[in-house]
Amino acid sequence: MSAAEQVSEKTRRILQDLGLTDYEIKAYVTLLAHPGVQASEVSKDSDVPVSKIYEVLGNLERKGWVESQHSRPTRYFPKSPSTALQALRMRMEAELKASEDHLLSELMPIYEMKEIQERPDIWIIRGDYNIIAKITESIDRVKKELLVVIPPALNSVVDLVIPALTNVKSTGANVRILMSGDVNERSIAKISSLAELRLRENMFGGGVIADATEVILLLGRSSENREALAIWSDHAGLASFAKNYFEFLWTESQPKPRP
Repeated sequence: MSAAEQVSEKTRRILQDLGLTDYEIKAYVTLLAHPGVQASEVSKDSDVPVSKIYEVLGNLERKGWVESQHSRPTRYFPKSPSTALQALRMRMEAELKASEDHLLSELMPIYEMKEIQERPDIWIIRGDYNIIAKITESIDRVKKELLVVIPPALNSVVDLVIPALTNVKSTGANVRILMSGDVNERSIAKISSLAELRLRENMFGGGVIADATEVILLLGRSSENREALAIWSDHAGLASFAKNYFEFLWTESQPKPRP
């Protein structure tokens, strides 16, 4: 069995999602098992046709998964998966940032011209990552006060909002967070360094209140497809009600014990 055949189907799909072709996956995995070989040997061991192997290895080198030693004959070496993935992450983040800057500069003015006339007071948000993205967006707009309730169901995604909380902390805004008492100590330590933290048992819902002007209410998951649901609103009455309820929960909760 060749090295490429030992790779699981899940790993193969992930590498394809990261932009590698089937031939490139076979060649890279073969080099992991047999580094420093010639192109003809990679072709033989990976079942990549000789007519394609130089193109495949060149693409892998361009994408940051392989490097070549300029000798006679040329020999190819794999970069470690961690190094290749780190370089890929940096490249994707740079490309995403450039795309984001371009799209926001061109599309946001169009959106803002129509926002007041057409935007509803309440939005339904579906899906874990869409909700996290909206929470992060709201947190980034905070100027004075951020109030957060994190239910047990979201303990596992606390780390995703740490960068946004760090930014708010640096502005001097007041940040208070309620969490369930069963969250792990590592998350508690992270949160308590960025906000005033209190713990409360029997929390079934959660949400974010930004400057008492916009609110995100976490509704849990639908009974049909288990899709996460949330409500976002900048309705003054709803935001005020949510803030008052948070203050009630806050006074009834326990401060984080000192170590």
